[in-house]
Amino acid sequence: MKMAEAGDLMSRGALPSPVGTAIAIAHHGELIQGVFKDDDGSLHRGLVTLPIAGLRSEARFDRSDGDAVVVTPDHKVKAAAAARLTLDFLNVTGGGELTLQSAIPVGHGYGSSTADVVASIRAVAAAVDVQLRPSSIGRLAVAAERASDAIAFDDHAVLFAQREGKVIENFGGSLPPLLLVGFKANGGVPVDTLQLPPARYDSAEIQEFGVLRALVARAVRLQDPYLLGRAASASALISQRHLPKQGFNEIAEIARRGGACGVQVAHSGSLFGLIFDLFASNLKRRAALVAQQIRRAGFKDVEVHLVNAEGWSW
Repeated sequence: MKMAEAGDLMSRGALPSPVGTAIAIAHHGELIQGVFKDDDGSLHRGLVTLPIAGLRSEARFDRSDGDAVVVTPDHKVKAAAAARLTLDFLNVTGGGELTLQSAIPVGHGYGSSTADVVASIRAVAAAVDVQLRPSSIGRLAVAAERASDAIAFDDHAVLFAQREGKVIENFGGSLPPLLLVGFKANGGVPVDTLQLPPARYDSAEIQEFGVLRALVARAVRLQDPYLLGRAASASALISQRHLPKQGFNEIAEIARRGGACGVQVAHSGSLFGLIFDLFASNLKRRAALVAQQIRRAGFKDVEVHLVNAEGWSW
């Protein structure tokens, strides 16, 4: 990482405030996740995040002259590490007090840890009057927590190498407007993602991931939720071979009968999601019927989330 971009930004602004505040949104697992080739043909683990703006983490950073970064709540050690890394990256002396508030559930695939980390990075940058690029935030987030999703890019769709902090492919836009019926599998039991070994994909799966990547690119370009749903369903099926979710076949059938675009999962969490075109006919009625069937099937915490809804209300 280079200091120049931060220094250039700092030179343009007024004297920095000693306090910075920021937010970061959650996600609902991934649309696709696997192993992908870069432009040189090298393989990288990567993912496309499904952002949900309705859940967020809020961070406040109060600068101080001492070197320590003190975080509240005190168990948010990754966020504290991210704050320290950001100060060092920006070549800022001293430390500060980092305070976090979050409504994001922990341990299911909502990206609670990454949201805390990204909000913290942004808050520290705000306290020194710097606006970091998403690519810089993504690299700092990976450095702080070993693996990170692409929430630093908010609603901009990218294929992100979650263990390297680099963009494999920028899809050049946002996801199409979606309605997501989300819920938890496996009795709603949290998953300790750091204890999960990385999935070992075979050559056929890696070849399929290339096709799914192309589908996502086309879905973003055409703003087509049905192409996106096809890609998500195929990736979810591959994930089922590595981190099985109880009731997958039943959910796939509910999705088919309900006219969903596809099935989406947290590839290292307990979340399921059924993707719907936000502008489909009779959407509220269909989504309500699907949610009812999911509850009857015994799944936990059925919720509705909007993605890129632009003022559309549920």
